[in-house]
Amino acid sequence: MKLSKRILRSTFFQNLIARLISSYIALVRSTVRWQEIIPDETRKYLEGDSNIIGCFWHARMIMMFNAWKGSDRSKFHMLISAHRDGRVIAKSIENLGFNTVEGSSRRGGATALVNLKRTLDKGGAIGITPDGPKGPRMRAKTGAIKAAQMTGRPILPVTGTVARRKVFNSWDRFVLPAPFTKGVIIWGTPIYVERHASRDQQEHYRLELEDQLNKLTQMADRSFGQNLIHPDPLPAPKAATSLNQAPEISDANT
Repeated sequence: MKLSKRILRSTFFQNLIARLISSYIALVRSTVRWQEIIPDETRKYLEGDSNIIGCFWHARMIMMFNAWKGSDRSKFHMLISAHRDGRVIAKSIENLGFNTVEGSSRRGGATALVNLKRTLDKGGAIGITPDGPKGPRMRAKTGAIKAAQMTGRPILPVTGTVARRKVFNSWDRFVLPAPFTKGVIIWGTPIYVERHASRDQQEHYRLELEDQLNKLTQMADRSFGQNLIHPDPLPAPKAATSLNQAPEISDANT
């Protein structure tokens, strides 16, 4: 086994990396001069019980913790993979006072849906990266739609950026915000999924989520005159799958 993998499997180094990540997120949260744009129909959920499904692209994850204004951070639960990298991210999030829900788009998608439903039924809020953990970039999977269908809770698209940032050449074009700059958080309008939505209707809602997130993200980037980050090209159509196949649930594993 390579030394680097041994180090990453070490609980001590996982905790150290998690502490560094959470400290940086806290620095960004406290030093960036944030502007928030919230439609009226969305504000009522954020100022009420906040029992919602928040969706944002994987690349914007660090900035999204500023979007949660609730005084009780424990109500917010981020969907995280059980993979090693996911555990580091989970520890980072928990260091900030938030909670996590374990699930994966590739393993145990049905189990992740059950965990999400339990959290929402208890009054919590869920954060999902619908293009995670490996893409395609800025293309939504169906997990958030299924969660909204099962629970009756609205999906709220949200995105953001900052004036000074580093964009990595990763699959998602991950955005690392700089501290001590200006930033913007932009919320979309609620997406309500019918309890008995057909597959065609589910696809309609999925496209609505993807379209809202991409338009909001371009709006945010244009507000600071930044180069736009575009979605991956649409994948080739897949062969027909079993009707009993579990839906893909996206998570924040990098």
